[in-house]
Amino acid sequence: MEAEIISIGTEIILGQIVNTNARFLADQLRRLDINAYWQTTTDDDPKRIQAAIRQAQKRAQLIFVCGGLGPTPDDQTMASTAKAIGVELALDDDQWQKIQADFTARQTQMTPENIKMAYYLKGGQPLSNPTGMAIGAYLNHQDHTYVVLPGPPREFKPMVTQSLIPLLKQQFGSGRAIYSHNLHFLGQPESLLMDEINQILVDARIDDVLATSYVQPGEIQVRLTIHDVTEDQALLRLTAAEQAIFKQLGQYCFGIGEHVTLAAQVVKLLQEHHWTITSAESLTGGMFQSTICSVPGASKVFNGGFVTYAAQAKEQLLGVSPSIIDRYGVVSAQTAKAMAEGCQQKMNAKVGVSFTGVAGPDALENKPAGTVWIGIAIKGQPTQTRLLHLSPKMATRQWIRQRSVQMGLLYVYWALQNKTN
Repeated sequence: MEAEIISIGTEIILGQIVNTNARFLADQLRRLDINAYWQTTTDDDPKRIQAAIRQAQKRAQLIFVCGGLGPTPDDQTMASTAKAIGVELALDDDQWQKIQADFTARQTQMTPENIKMAYYLKGGQPLSNPTGMAIGAYLNHQDHTYVVLPGPPREFKPMVTQSLIPLLKQQFGSGRAIYSHNLHFLGQPESLLMDEINQILVDARIDDVLATSYVQPGEIQVRLTIHDVTEDQALLRLTAAEQAIFKQLGQYCFGIGEHVTLAAQVVKLLQEHHWTITSAESLTGGMFQSTICSVPGASKVFNGGFVTYAAQAKEQLLGVSPSIIDRYGVVSAQTAKAMAEGCQQKMNAKVGVSFTGVAGPDALENKPAGTVWIGIAIKGQPTQTRLLHLSPKMATRQWIRQRSVQMGLLYVYWALQNKTN
C-alpha cells in the first residue's frame, strides 16, 4: 500500500517550526506495512492545497492531509480537500455542541468561524479529537482513501493513535506487518555498539531481526525490526533479540519502549529504592536538577540542590576546602569529589552528584573545552569520580553541558542497578 503525506502550513514552509507530524505518521504507517513514499509540504493557500491533493491522487492510494483545521481564516484544509476530491462538507452536530459547550464553560466569547472545526468530508466519518476541538475526517472515495488530520502535535498524535490507526488496521491490516521495538543506549560509541549488536544477533541465530540505530539527543536509539510474520511470532523473535542483546550490553541499555528517558528511569529506581538525590553543578548550571525535575514524581526523590559556578560558591555553599581548589583547581577529581560529598551532606540525601568542567569554547586551568569531572557520592560508600573528554570540535558548548548531564544520569543509573543497601 502506497501513501502520501501532505503537510499544510505556512509556518512549515517558512522554517518557523519543525514538521514532526510527518515523521510520526510515517513511523506509524510503517508498522502497518503502509509505505509513505511521498511527502509534500505546502502553505495555507487553498489552490496549492488542492493542487497537492490532485498530484497525490496520481501516485498514492492513501492520502493524508495534515494541518489547517482551526477556526482562523487561513485554516482552509477541510474545505480545500473536499473541493479537490469533489465532495461536500458535513456538520458533526455532536462535535458542534461540544465546541459551544466548551466556550460556555470557559466563559469565552465564540466567533462564528469556530463551526469550521465541526465539519468533515461528507460520505466519510469524523475522526474524534481526544485533546482538541477540531475533528478530522476519514473517507473512502473512488480509488482512494483520504484522511484529514489537525496540525498541533498534541492533537495530531492522539488522533492518529486512538482514532485513525484502528480504522487503518480494519481496512488494510493483513495480520502480517512490520513490528519494531526500541532500545535506548548510552555510554558506547554508535559504530562499536552496532557492531556488537549485529554480532550478537548472528551468534544467537536471530538473522530475521534487523537492527538500525538513530542518534538522538542524549542517547542512541536502536530499533529492532521484523516483518512478514504474525504479531505473536514477531513478539517472540523481538523478545529473544532483546534478551540476547541485554545479556551482553545491559549496562549500556537503560530502557525498552517508545517513550523512555534516562531521567525517568533514574527517578523510577530512586523511588523503588527509597533513595533521595541532590547535586552540585558548575558548568551544567542547574541542568541536571532541571532534568530530574522534568519527570513526574521527582519531588519524592529530590528536595533541592546547588548551582556553584564560582569557586567562592563552592567553598561557601558546599564546604569545599580552598586548599583543594588552590592545589588541584576547580576542574579536578578532588574538587568533584568534595562537591559531591558536600551537597550530599548538606541536603542529607542518599546520593550527591557533582559536575565541574570546561564547557568551552575557551580552555580553563590549561584544560581544554570538553574536560568534565563528575562525582558520585553515595552515603555509606566510597565516592567515585569519572572523567569525560568531550570533543569541542564535534560539539557546541550546549552539547557538552547536555552530554555531561546524561552521563551523570547514567552513572547514577549504574549505581542504582548495583544497589547494595
